[in-house]
Parts: sequence; C-alpha cells; structure tokens
Amino acid sequence: MYVLVTYDVATGDTEGRRRLRRVAKTCLDYGQRVQNSVFELSVDPAQWTECKNRLLKEADVDEDSLRFYYLGQNWRKRVEHHGAKPSWDVDDPLIA
Repeated sequence: MYVLVTYDVATGDTEGRRRLRRVAKTCLDYGQRVQNSVFELSVDPAQWTECKNRLLKEADVDEDSLRFYYLGQNWRKRVEHHGAKPSWDVDDPLIA
C-alpha cells in the first residue's frame, strides 16, 4: 500500500517542536520525505496500522492536523513529479 502523509504541527512552544520532530521521525521510519511536511510511505497493512497509531499518538489532534491519502497499488499513475529534488522509488532495492 502506498500512502501519502501530510501534517501541520503547531510549533508555538517547545512541546509543539518536539511533536513535530517525533511525527517526522515516525514518517521517516516508514518512508521518504518529499516536502517539509509530506512523506510517501510504502507499507503493508500491518505496518500502516502501526505507523498510523504512532502518528496519532504523537500528534495533538486539538492543535495539529494529519492527512492520509491512500494511493493504492497503482500509485505510479497517480504521482507526477516536476522540478528539483527527484525522489527515489521506495519499492526499488536500496543498494549501499
């Protein structure tokens, strides 16, 4: 499953800045950053459940917002990129 996660975390205080870092860290554990607060995740249903639960636990839903876009298996037809900083395909093997 391919999921696009966007968020807006209120960073007016120290706790907000901590939440922002924890939300970003959670997203990085499952995918790649494509914009400051936008991540592409390639996860199976169990991983998505775990990731979503972690995100909802980290965010303060009274102050922050999270949006999840479910792009499905045919996500390549639904994603176009133009401009700098091309992303890598999260489904391709990562060779270091």
